[in-house]
Amino acid sequence: MSTSARDGARTLPLPTPQGPVSEALLALLVLDPVDAPQSARDTFDEAVRSVPAVADQDVLLTQDHDVQLALFCLYELHYRGIEGVSDDWEWDPSLLAARAVIEHAFEAELRSRVEMPELPAPDRASVAEALFDLTSRDSGPGLSHFVAKKATEEQLRDLLVHRSVYQLKEADPHTWAIPRLGGAPKGALVEIQTDEYGGGDPALMHAALFAQTMRGMGLDDSYGAYVDHVDAATLASVNLMSFFGLHRRLRGAIVGHLAAFEMTSSIPNRLYGNGFRRTGHDAATTRYFDEHVEADAVHEQIAGRDLAGRLAEDDPALLSDIVFGAAACLAVDGWAAAALLASWERGSLALRSVA
Repeated sequence: MSTSARDGARTLPLPTPQGPVSEALLALLVLDPVDAPQSARDTFDEAVRSVPAVADQDVLLTQDHDVQLALFCLYELHYRGIEGVSDDWEWDPSLLAARAVIEHAFEAELRSRVEMPELPAPDRASVAEALFDLTSRDSGPGLSHFVAKKATEEQLRDLLVHRSVYQLKEADPHTWAIPRLGGAPKGALVEIQTDEYGGGDPALMHAALFAQTMRGMGLDDSYGAYVDHVDAATLASVNLMSFFGLHRRLRGAIVGHLAAFEMTSSIPNRLYGNGFRRTGHDAATTRYFDEHVEADAVHEQIAGRDLAGRLAEDDPALLSDIVFGAAACLAVDGWAAAALLASWERGSLALRSVA
């Protein structure tokens, strides 16, 4: 059996570079941060300077595999780490400065492309109502309906591979917000995250349940096993959560992201489960999806009112970012889902081959 997501010590396998930025970064990371030559640092800095600093519709960072992989690796230093990479790189000032350059461009693109709805009043009822309205209006690309009715066995595995990049670390990006909140919003977030982590039972953690689904489909459930096989849009959807979660100034955005994430989970997961049942898979394989049908129906209420709504009441200055985080979640996850579905409708899989 492969090393499972149940093995908390598992680190991300060293990815394959996808261009000059990720190539320079990964070449730097495998060196000792104390002895790394300045030339290696300069090569990475020069590569980062090539990233467009402002939003450019002709150069979309959310579609740039090289930049998204580099950002993903920089963030991974704050999670489980990367195989063969010293933990001392995590707080290296030059890496943090380079990450900030990429993040600035990433945020600029998001704020230019993500459509913002009208802001509600900063109270629990109004914010929750606005978020439920926003998520109910999101038509999306119909990925979950396709899975329920048409997806083949190969397409189901393709779905799991793409989702595994986040699901095997499920909840971790949102957990960064816990120490940045207080009072009722903090309590609401802890309540949601406690369920995500299986109430303290490692076997019931949602990441572990997803790993069980992967094993049921004959896939490698090792942490990060398929990072080389997914596209830029998938990496961007995970990077969005890390970006929001790792910045205190964006604590409103990570709360809004979680609210939208929970509000758009229950029904799609029921449809995903139906798709796996349709193709003959047992309850052990569909358990992850079935668990989310019930859990997220509860979580969406907590996230909308007690977390996002109460945070807006406590600090109205965060209202705009709460709504932005929700809108960005729908947009970026929608782009990733659309790319996956478009591949299937062309008769091919979205999996990237690795040389």
